[in-house]
Amino acid sequence: MQLFRSILSRRMLALILCAILIYVNAFTSVKVFAKVCTNQPAFRCTANKQAEADQAHNNDLAITAKAAVLIDNASGRILYAKNKDKKLIPASITKIMTLLLIFESIEQGKCKLEDKVTVSEYAASMGGSQVFLEPGETQDVNTMIKCISIASANDAAVAMAEHLAGSEQSFVKRMNKKAKALGMKHTHFKNCNGLDDSIESGHYSSAYDVALMSQSLVSKYPDISKYSTVWMDAITHITKKGKKKFGLTNTNKLIRTYQGITGLKTGSTSKAKYCLSATAQRDGISLTAVIMAAPDPKIRFVQAAALLDYGFANCTAFQENPDDITLPPQKISGGITPEIIPRVEKPFQYVLCGDEQSYKPKRKICYRKHLQAPIKEGTIIGSVQYTLNDQEIGSLPIVAAQSIKKACYSDIFLKLLQAIIGK
Repeated sequence: MQLFRSILSRRMLALILCAILIYVNAFTSVKVFAKVCTNQPAFRCTANKQAEADQAHNNDLAITAKAAVLIDNASGRILYAKNKDKKLIPASITKIMTLLLIFESIEQGKCKLEDKVTVSEYAASMGGSQVFLEPGETQDVNTMIKCISIASANDAAVAMAEHLAGSEQSFVKRMNKKAKALGMKHTHFKNCNGLDDSIESGHYSSAYDVALMSQSLVSKYPDISKYSTVWMDAITHITKKGKKKFGLTNTNKLIRTYQGITGLKTGSTSKAKYCLSATAQRDGISLTAVIMAAPDPKIRFVQAAALLDYGFANCTAFQENPDDITLPPQKISGGITPEIIPRVEKPFQYVLCGDEQSYKPKRKICYRKHLQAPIKEGTIIGSVQYTLNDQEIGSLPIVAAQSIKKACYSDIFLKLLQAIIGK
C-alpha cells in the first residue's frame, strides 16, 4: 500500500511538472496578430494631394515678399507656401531660436526668471536695435526676455547667450543643434541676434524653418505671449551712474491691430529687407505666418495679416480627445498578467480646409505584432492613425497605461495552482 502511494505520488508530481511545462510553453508563446504599426510622429501631414490642393490657392493671395509660409501650429500642416525652402537672411527673427533656448533652459531648471545676468563689454557693444545695456550692468532673466521679445534687443540677446552657454559661440552651437532637432533643413546660425547676417558668412534660414521654430516656441512655451503681445513697457537701468528708466516699444505692429494675435517677432536689415513671424489664434485654430524679404516694412504686416485671414477664413479645427477613443485591453505574453491596458495621452488636432470641411477624418487603431513582457508604463505599443479621403494626415501613439513585469516560474506555478483549484 505504501509502495502504491509512493508510485502514485511520483506520477502526480510528474503530471504536475508536465502540466507546468505545457502551461509555461503556452504562456510564453502567445502571439497577438495585429496590424504592425509604424510609430510615426504625431501631427505630421504627409498627404501629397493636400499639398497640391493648397498650392492651387497660393496665387489668390498675391504675396510679393520673396518667401512666405502659413502653417497650423497644432498639426504642422502647411496651408500656404511660397519659396518655403529658399535660403534667406533672417535678421532679428533669428531671436526666435534664442528665445526658444531660453525658455527651454528655464523648463530644465538651468536658469530662473529671477536669476541675475551680468552684461559683458562684448554684449554691450552690439549695434542695431538695443536697450543700451552697459558693461557690468545686471538685469534679471525676466527683464532680458522682455527686452528681446518687445524691443528686439541685440545686446540683451548676447547677454543671455553668454549667461546660458558661457559665450555666444557656444550658444550658437546649441542653436544649430536645436535647429537640426526641429527638422530645420535650410538653416544655419552664426550669431544669436541676426545682426551680422549674410548667406555668404553662413547665417541663413528659410520661411518654413522659421515657421518650425516659431511653432515650437508658441506650442511648448505659451508664456512667450505674455511678453510678445506687450505693446509698451519699460525697464530700469541700474549702473554706477544711478537709475534710469528706458522705454520699450514692440516692433510688431500687428499687436495693436490684429484680432487674436499672440506674437511673435520682426526682423530687418539692409540685406534681409523686412521679415516677420506672426502667430495668432481664433476659434481653436493656432496659426503661424512667416514673411521674409518683403520690400518695405508695412508690406510684411499687411501680407502676414492676409495669410492669417486666409487660414482662419478657409479652415476649421478638428480635435479628438483621448476620452473619445475606446481602447480595450490587449493580450500580452510572458507577463504576470495576461492583458495590458492601452491609452492615448494627447488629443489629435488637425485643420480641415476648403472642401475638406464636409468630411470627418477616419480613425484606425493598430498595435505592435507581438506584445511581450516586460513592458514599462509609457512604452509605445501601437498607434491611432488618421486618414482623410484615403490620405494619411497624422497619428497618435498608444502607450502602456501600466508596467507589466515578466512572469517568473513561481508566478506561473501559482497561476497553475489557481487554475487547478478553480480560483
